[in-house]
Amino acid sequence: MLEMNGLQKVFRSGLVETHALRDFSLTVDAGEFVAVTGPSGSGKTTFLNIAGLLDGFSGGSYFLDGYNVTQLNDARRSKMRNQKLGFIFQSFNLIADLNIFDNVDVPLRYRGFSGRERKKRIDKMLEMVGLLGRKKHFPGQLSGGQQQRVAIARALAGEPRMILADEPTGNLDTLMAKQIMELLEDVNRQGTTVIMVTHDPNLARRANRHIQIVDGQLTDFQMYEPLSKIQQTAVAV
Repeated sequence: MLEMNGLQKVFRSGLVETHALRDFSLTVDAGEFVAVTGPSGSGKTTFLNIAGLLDGFSGGSYFLDGYNVTQLNDARRSKMRNQKLGFIFQSFNLIADLNIFDNVDVPLRYRGFSGRERKKRIDKMLEMVGLLGRKKHFPGQLSGGQQQRVAIARALAGEPRMILADEPTGNLDTLMAKQIMELLEDVNRQGTTVIMVTHDPNLARRANRHIQIVDGQLTDFQMYEPLSKIQQTAVAV
């Protein structure tokens, strides 16, 4: 699903160069749930932005679902991002002036779906996250956990091949974080690839694969049993 080889990302300011990623190589198979950890400033967000086609890179290669994204122009990259990827952000990124239904609808409009098809998808996703009865509510009328569930519904409505989640539980209390993790696990069991950046090693253990980034490089690699094969109660949240 994702293959990065020798990826480099350099930020330049005058004569100063900052290497955000150095010789970064990673392969993620379709259907995996990968957790990414590392200290602040290690390159986690840079990696996620490049993986999500939100930022370019300075060297190396990146293949997404078999496509060499280096060779794509901006229009093709935007189309691929909209069709293959879903994003979940720590700050939810919901539009305050739109109700929940319309928030989920925004990316679908760019896909050119009919109104009937969009409504079908939106209702299905909001029902899945337990918020169908609140689809006319506005973000400010929902709790943080509910807003994050809306963000997940928005990410899934277009049926992406891969979900990229940047600290999706960072603004939530323990109970809400547990619920969001369970929802992401359920999405992954249905076949969607999930890459989640988190600062919490306990949450990272809930993925079936855990990588660490330090100073722009992969420094550790761990495999965990899929959550369906271990006791949920053995994992602290």
